[in-house]
Amino acid sequence: MKRRDTLEPLGAPLIRLALVLVLGAVAPLLDTTIASVALRTLAAEFGVGTAAIGWVSTAYLLAMAVTIPASGWLTDRFGTKRVWLGALLVFTVGSAGAGMASGLGTLIAFRCLQGIGAGLVQPVILTALVRAAGPGKLGRVLTIVTFVAVLVPIVGPVAGGLILADASWRWIFYVNIPLCVLAIVMAWIVIPGARTGEAEQFDALGLALLSPALAGILFGLSRATAGFGSVDVLLPLSGGLLLLGAYVVRGLRGNARHLVGLRLLRIRSFAAAGSVQFFSGLSLYGAMFLLPLYYQQVRGQGALAAGLLLAPQGVGALLVRPVGGIVDRIGASRIVRVGVLVCAIATVPFVFAGAHTSEALLACALVVRGAGLSAANIAVMTGAFRDVPRDDVSDASTLTRMLQQIGGAFGTAVLAVSAAGGAFHTAFLWSVLLSVLAFVPALLMTESP
Repeated sequence: MKRRDTLEPLGAPLIRLALVLVLGAVAPLLDTTIASVALRTLAAEFGVGTAAIGWVSTAYLLAMAVTIPASGWLTDRFGTKRVWLGALLVFTVGSAGAGMASGLGTLIAFRCLQGIGAGLVQPVILTALVRAAGPGKLGRVLTIVTFVAVLVPIVGPVAGGLILADASWRWIFYVNIPLCVLAIVMAWIVIPGARTGEAEQFDALGLALLSPALAGILFGLSRATAGFGSVDVLLPLSGGLLLLGAYVVRGLRGNARHLVGLRLLRIRSFAAAGSVQFFSGLSLYGAMFLLPLYYQQVRGQGALAAGLLLAPQGVGALLVRPVGGIVDRIGASRIVRVGVLVCAIATVPFVFAGAHTSEALLACALVVRGAGLSAANIAVMTGAFRDVPRDDVSDASTLTRMLQQIGGAFGTAVLAVSAAGGAFHTAFLWSVLLSVLAFVPALLMTESP
């Protein structure tokens, strides 16, 4: 990519579109972390054990996984606006139902409905913004999205702790409703109503392979908190991988268009960036799981205090907001490599941290980590879509989301097993290594001449 001495302004319509889409994404992103904070309260409310209450999170995760593969086809068939409004409406109804639930079964059912809506949000927001921005503006636009994606999981535990301290657990879900209603109204006004393209015939066999494949992999990994050797882990994980393999073999044959086009992996920039996204998912979501546990189990902090102690990561993400313009000017590859290395180095202090390590030192490390993570995410997302044809953007968005989801699940499982028995030093060492792994495919990212 040639260096751009001047950048074309984003323009008010594009900024409005980005802000409205981000507003709609906040509630689904926030819901995951807020609900996880409330699991202990919900178990006491319904009088059930840890295994049963775990389905409040698992049902949401699986419903989201089943929905993601169809998001690209739905967007092409019905248009961004209709799918976006439908996704937010489904999520809103699910949130209201979960808040009113009188029993665990009802709560789990409405959590599934929430997951269906949430599964469409991330791919649709990427599709809409990539098509609207074009390559010359994409880095700056995605700065808004990636900043929220990094910040919201940090804010979630704090918000959840505040709600549970002063209100009924039902407000864990009710809090989504005003956000979603506002997002629906704004989206109705701002998002263009025209379709983005014509969809191919629906690939029912592809959905029958890919959706249960993703669900099986994520379910198996979610059960691996004590290790990977049990039947509960190996059966769904191996089944999911077999189905995924079958989809890949089928998808690479012939020229027919499938539910999610794997031909995109032949584009070097997308394949390299997708690999970085998978490994950064390992680091991002795995560490998001690990850091609150460290502060609670090793340093004896409550959920609310642990959430506040993670806030410096959000400060770091905020500090690198200008990086979107740098990416648009010089390209993504160098920013990705620097961001990945910074993130890995900033995690090292936690490898050696104990119960009495200076909180100021750890806070500084979190600021640096948040900056590196945010910069890498902005750049890698921009680089992934650099050479993707406009008609294939929806497929690229779906693949991007799948890679992040699977990477995050693997990272969480590996770090959970490593941290079992309080071995946080080992777990954080794995987190550093997983971050370094992302540097390998980052070396394959290049800029257009």
